[in-house]
Amino acid sequence: MKRITVDYAQPIASGSLPVVCLALFAFLLLRQCSAAEYKPVAGHLMTRWAQDVTPDNVLPEYPRPQLVREQWQNLNGLWEYAVSAREAAQPALMPDKILVPFCIESALSGVKRPLTAEECLWYRRTFKAPDLTGGQVLLLHFGAVDWQAKVMVNGTLVGQHKGGYDPFTCDITAAVKPDADNELIVAVLDATGGWQPRGKQKIETIATPKGIRYTPCSGIWQTVWLEAVPAAHVETVRIVPNAIDGTVVVTVQATGGLPGDRPVTLSVLESGTLVATAKTTAGQPVTLTIPAARLWSPEQPFLYDLRVEYGSDVVNSYFGMRTIAVGKDDKGVTRILLNNKVIFQAGFLDQGYWPDGIYTAPTDAALRYDIEMTKKFGMNMARKHVKVEPDRWYYWCDKLGLLVWQDMPSAGPGPGAVGSGAGRNKQTGEMADGVAVSPAGNEQFQAELKAMVEGLGNHPSIVMWIVFNEGWGQYDTPRLTQWVKGLDPSRLVNNASGGHDIPAGDIMDAHLYPGPFAPKPTDGRAAVCGEFGGLGLPIPGHTWVQKTWGYSGVTNSKELTDRYLELIQRAYQLRDTEALCALVYTQTTDVETECNGAVTYDREVLKLDIEKAAAANRGIFPPMP
Repeated sequence: MKRITVDYAQPIASGSLPVVCLALFAFLLLRQCSAAEYKPVAGHLMTRWAQDVTPDNVLPEYPRPQLVREQWQNLNGLWEYAVSAREAAQPALMPDKILVPFCIESALSGVKRPLTAEECLWYRRTFKAPDLTGGQVLLLHFGAVDWQAKVMVNGTLVGQHKGGYDPFTCDITAAVKPDADNELIVAVLDATGGWQPRGKQKIETIATPKGIRYTPCSGIWQTVWLEAVPAAHVETVRIVPNAIDGTVVVTVQATGGLPGDRPVTLSVLESGTLVATAKTTAGQPVTLTIPAARLWSPEQPFLYDLRVEYGSDVVNSYFGMRTIAVGKDDKGVTRILLNNKVIFQAGFLDQGYWPDGIYTAPTDAALRYDIEMTKKFGMNMARKHVKVEPDRWYYWCDKLGLLVWQDMPSAGPGPGAVGSGAGRNKQTGEMADGVAVSPAGNEQFQAELKAMVEGLGNHPSIVMWIVFNEGWGQYDTPRLTQWVKGLDPSRLVNNASGGHDIPAGDIMDAHLYPGPFAPKPTDGRAAVCGEFGGLGLPIPGHTWVQKTWGYSGVTNSKELTDRYLELIQRAYQLRDTEALCALVYTQTTDVETECNGAVTYDREVLKLDIEKAAAANRGIFPPMP
């Protein structure tokens, strides 16, 4: 939509009032037409934040808080779309509209239909390119597109990408036309099957919602935006803090300049005051000492600001001074240490699903809400379950102080590892590892795993990577676990949360419903209970479908709270008697047919007594009768 502006600061010339009125009327009419073209699809549930979503105001926040530039252009909003046969040519016309960045299966997209493996989803919109001065280049960013994307600008192929969870960028400088409408086309394929990393997505659940698999997400599901940057500009900033010695190592990767011809200047600020500075060159790590470093923790999530200057390119970032490790307590027992102190982690299993947006929260306030409620429930951690969130979710965890265990989205069927010979030997009791389903499957899984670890590596909230969940698509466990540890030695690595433990990494993780349970590692790993609980309580009027389930049913909120307190107290007893280091209760919210959340799926009803639950999660229990 072309924007019409009226400068009310200027005096109105005699006789010009009708012109101004007509311009204002046209502006309002265009806004009305835009709004009239869009409405969410009815059915299932909506959250309270859905009413704040409009074509002119959809996720307007800068989407990449760890690498911020002041000048950018948001491309979220109404796009044209069409669905064709998988191998068909680009449709000549795309008469229908979809609200980006909500997936086609969601109510908020305005479409709410599945995309099958035999189909191709086409997107189209036009945009005005900003003026490119001084040799600037124009970058087109995608937060995430599930799963295979081909991007064209004015008929020129500018980029292709496979992977449903990691961001990618296209340099479109050579393809755009100044002072003209530029056509952007995105073609998407998403089979949601085979060895494709997909987490809990399953297309069959659209027709028959049931079990622990949910509505899939296809197409663009995170913000799309433009940035004009200098030809020589920062690409990535890697930040590795060490709370023990009060230092931070920063490595800046840049492009567009000859090696060594432009210095990188780093400035660390504490509440606006410069506390450390250094000069280096692109690609070379530099260590900065932070005087009297303020440590990051769930109780005090202090963040330092980082300013990076490379030629004329200036980006802003941040970091938290914290260290995570496995070590011994004062009794010689293996524990998890945050900033060299024992910490018992209590968290929810957080699936990150929304009834109206599926993978995408309706607004930034909604995204923040789940984190705030987790904290109010007395938790200091969340296990992000087989899904990667938009960068702003981790930003709010950093800002509000919530530890994160980050799962790699599962690939392949489950339970049971992909390939042959996986699972437990009935005669010996030993666990056999799986094998990659194919060289291509292994290559893609590792590519997406690496993208997750490197893309999220600056967030202080993330303290653990989880390679596999319960044997889903599991293979080559020791190799991949050590590979991830090599990519990021600064964090804990959990080889497999629940089920198929092939000894490797820092953690021994067991699941039990209702549980809890403390595994007994013998190789110096820390023991955690990565899933337990699952007490189910449906709340009429707040469920996805009428027929719901939980791992163990209860009849009312009081019974739910009483049983919850018993389970959490048992976990704390295991902390003292069996060296349990963490608990993960299933789960933050209800999800589709599951009703085992602490909060309903629409985020309207707190099913647990929040004060009693918060006290228990902090290890405070009423005296026994």
